[in-house]
Amino acid sequence: MPIAILPGLTLPDSEVTVSYILASGPGGQNVNKVATAAQLRFDAARSAALPERVRTRLLELAGSRATQDGVIVITARRFRTQLRNRQDAIERLAELIRQAAHRPAFRVATRPGRAARERRLQGKAHRAGIKRTRTTHYDE
Repeated sequence: MPIAILPGLTLPDSEVTVSYILASGPGGQNVNKVATAAQLRFDAARSAALPERVRTRLLELAGSRATQDGVIVITARRFRTQLRNRQDAIERLAELIRQAAHRPAFRVATRPGRAARERRLQGKAHRAGIKRTRTTHYDE
């Protein structure tokens, strides 16, 4: 079943591999016997599902989670069961891709208008007048 990221952007299951490893943390004696931590691997550099813009931003955002070859590795060990750790890893990958797909708003630099400049200067002049009246005169 494909992983839904955004409307119009899904990842096929074939591009994501999940393996299970021994985890530390909660689980009692069971933690030494059952591999409950999920390790998700996603080859972002060779993924056909991602647009080029999203791919480059994703590898930037992944940071140390991305290998030299462009494979993103996410380890989930928060829960005691394989199923919940698998879901957690997939959701974390989906959230990372959502962040990469988000386009930051383009800001157009503007200059303050004449009225705004005048208000600023009036405020400065008013403040200077207040401070001018505070001075003490020692020549008396």
